[in-house]
Amino acid sequence: MTHVTFLNAKQDGAITAVVLPRRFLIRKAPPAGVLLLFRKNVRSATEQFSSMHIGVMASSCSQALRHHVCKSSRILRVHLQKSWPNRSFVLSSAVDQQPAVSSQEEIVIPKKKTWSKEAVLQALASTVNRDSTASDYRFQDDPYLTPKTSSEFESGRNAAKYFINTYPKYFQKDYAQPHIPAQIEEVSEAALIERIQMRKVKAAVDLYDQLLQAGKIEPDEALNVIQWQKENNNAERIFALLSEPNTHSYSALIRGMVKYGAYSKAFSIYTDLLNNRLKADVHTFNALITAAPEVKEKYNEKWELIVDLLKQMAEQKVKPNLLTLNTVLKTLRRCGTLGKSQAFPVISEMKALSIEPSLASYNHLLAIFYKPGAPIQGQTDVLQEVMNECLDTKDMEQAYRVHELLGVGENWRLLGNDFQQNIYYARFFSLLCMMENIDMVLKWYRDLVPSVYYPSSNVMRDLLQALDTDNRLDLIPQIWKDIKQLGHGNRQKLVEELLTLMAREKHNQEVQESFAQCALDIKKMYDAGDRGKVMLNWTATSLSDLISVLLAAQRRQDAWEMLKLFKTHNRVPSEELLNKFLTCIKESGDVNQAVELVQISAGFCLPETPKLIQRVQQEFELSEQQKNILSDLEIQTFNSD
Repeated sequence: MTHVTFLNAKQDGAITAVVLPRRFLIRKAPPAGVLLLFRKNVRSATEQFSSMHIGVMASSCSQALRHHVCKSSRILRVHLQKSWPNRSFVLSSAVDQQPAVSSQEEIVIPKKKTWSKEAVLQALASTVNRDSTASDYRFQDDPYLTPKTSSEFESGRNAAKYFINTYPKYFQKDYAQPHIPAQIEEVSEAALIERIQMRKVKAAVDLYDQLLQAGKIEPDEALNVIQWQKENNNAERIFALLSEPNTHSYSALIRGMVKYGAYSKAFSIYTDLLNNRLKADVHTFNALITAAPEVKEKYNEKWELIVDLLKQMAEQKVKPNLLTLNTVLKTLRRCGTLGKSQAFPVISEMKALSIEPSLASYNHLLAIFYKPGAPIQGQTDVLQEVMNECLDTKDMEQAYRVHELLGVGENWRLLGNDFQQNIYYARFFSLLCMMENIDMVLKWYRDLVPSVYYPSSNVMRDLLQALDTDNRLDLIPQIWKDIKQLGHGNRQKLVEELLTLMAREKHNQEVQESFAQCALDIKKMYDAGDRGKVMLNWTATSLSDLISVLLAAQRRQDAWEMLKLFKTHNRVPSEELLNKFLTCIKESGDVNQAVELVQISAGFCLPETPKLIQRVQQEFELSEQQKNILSDLEIQTFNSD
């Protein structure tokens, strides 16, 4: 078979036939331009062929058709040779061509992935680390005012009340949802109902008395308030004012007495209700059933009283409700083995009354038949105890391993509450101060404080000792700023130890100047605080150390002002301090101040005064008046001895 015939049937019934050589059939699609050209020539040939009538001589038709086919064949061959020079075309029968076998791979559609509501936040949180310089998340708005003691918390509450009461106009916008209405200020029945609904007992009782005195209300119209009153016998007083108590008033009084523990009085009021030929409602019986175990001691007596109350409900035609069922079951929990024998009959009786047990009912049943033993309290301070062992044995490596364990998963929950966290970090940091060098200690200090840990004053003293051990006392001013921020600036022992470290040795001028600034800042802590409260008490040691720091920084005038505080606070300066001060005065050559220093020493009757007088006489050029003053002081000192 060397040719292929294409037939095309048109709408008018004409049939178009196109005969092509078989060699022009290809397996793969040629370029779009070649096909377009091929289709154009074939279409022109078929149009001419279809325009001829079927009856035209066959030879003419075949000749015209053959001419157009040959022309199209030549054009197609030329374009194929230009476009696909490296391709070979194999002539094969269409029957020999086998269709491509499709792969049998199974397509598995994955299940939909569901994410929790916190998934995005958890993903974002995993990309950042904890900010070691930030305060606790609860106090990030204003870390400086972070409360640390109960008095500070109370102070904050009082400050808030002051601003609200003093500047109420700034708090007019209502953010509450739902809206919280303001109280009715006038003395009226509507105001009384409002106080009752808001459960403001004292205000309701006071307003009720005012309305009663003004004659604006009848005693019977203010009954609900009594069931919320438990003190000062206001409930009974108001009840006594009622002209004709009804069932509602009796019910309110009985329920109030049961609620606040007056069980015997509740049954007494119930007896009065029966004597007045009134009937109790279901709420009254529920309250009395609750009080039944409190007025009887033996199990059978408790159950007999409950049965008697249930019989009275039936006599008064009061239908029990679900709360009645639960109250009876709750009472049976306190009836020992008797409760087990009566629990199911109660359930059956209530089902007969078309009362379906609730979840609370089954809870009471479980409590009746299953008496759990004492709960096993697991140890919750494991990490604290382990860290305490590390502190006792000075095992720094083990402490690091324990602390590293906290960073795995959610092990940080093992730290417990805030108090237990402070215990853990206090022991860990104290061990660091004892065993590690100061650089490592400061690294952990900056990482933990104040983001996760507020060190106590004792821990800060450990840090000062670590600074002293590694001879890094130049960092004391920075530590003092942290001490103030942490609220330990009023700790007497901590402040005195800090002053002692600064005054013990002499450093370069830059360090001494920073020490002097720190010392003057510490002096402010000794001054009167807010509301006249003295935060720290001056001692002879603290005054001497502070003056020594100022003298080392060449701040003689500030030191002189501090020296006067010895007399103000009834403290005695040491001989070493006076000699040090005199040496500083000698460097400046201030003779008058040297004489005044001797007078101060004589005023304290110090045994070192004669030596000071001798030093001043030898090391200073004195005037006659100054010599006479020193002579008089010397004689006065000799006579006192």
